[in-house]
Amino acid sequence: MEGSIFQYEFVIKGLLGALFASITAGLAGTYIVSRRMVFLSGGITHASFGGIGIGYFAGINPVAGAAVFGIMSALGIEYLSMRQKIREDSAIGILWALGMAIGIIFIYLTPGYAPNLISYLFGSILTVTYGDIIALGIMSAVLIIWFTVFYRMILYISFDEQYARTFTSRVDFFRYVTTSLIALTIVLNIRMAGVVLVISLLTIPPNIAMLFTRKYSKIVVWSVVAAFAGTAAGYVISYHAGIPVGATIIFTLVVIWLGAKLVSRISRMKLKNNNKNLLINNK
Repeated sequence: MEGSIFQYEFVIKGLLGALFASITAGLAGTYIVSRRMVFLSGGITHASFGGIGIGYFAGINPVAGAAVFGIMSALGIEYLSMRQKIREDSAIGILWALGMAIGIIFIYLTPGYAPNLISYLFGSILTVTYGDIIALGIMSAVLIIWFTVFYRMILYISFDEQYARTFTSRVDFFRYVTTSLIALTIVLNIRMAGVVLVISLLTIPPNIAMLFTRKYSKIVVWSVVAAFAGTAAGYVISYHAGIPVGATIIFTLVVIWLGAKLVSRISRMKLKNNNKNLLINNK
């Protein structure tokens, strides 16, 4: 198609990346929001910056360094909060600051210029490679399998962990594994939205879905839909407006959330008025 943005390969790669990022964001984000662990996810996100810095310094893929650092941070936060009687927010704050400090130190010590550093901080969907897409695709498949096979256990842990412990003695194991998968999801989405904005990609879509449903499985589905709608729309807007992609995606998701909030409120008001009129007519 002449003049269409879809004639460019980087656009197709970006949309494929957006699709898989939306799937991972919908699954992982619903768990994050349901368990009220948004702050923990923010800690993992910023702690993984330490791995990015070490990756640059060691001459390896920064994403690989971030993945190792992210998983270690996630497990460390869970362990400290469960076993060492340290408040979870304190453990998160310590590892958050430590990761950022290590990242800055090692990037400073790296000889020469650190390429693509800005894309890791703020995201750059335009530079997504087929390797990134494959990694996100594999992560999507792993999350779908994990959340499908252990759906009931994840549901119990998300809303009532004490009840889950009466159901099985392996709650800690499920928490460690699921948190590790969340950490990997965060790291792989850093290329899409960046360290600064990735947590918004994981938390805004579930909040949009929760305006219309409270059933966990439906929240996941609608989170994926909302994430892809916001990501794809933000991608197209940023292309035509010539503004940063990551920030545009998050801004678009916030606009969708505000619109959904308004629609939800109007729907509730209409339902309330209908019920009131029905009650009056029955008197």
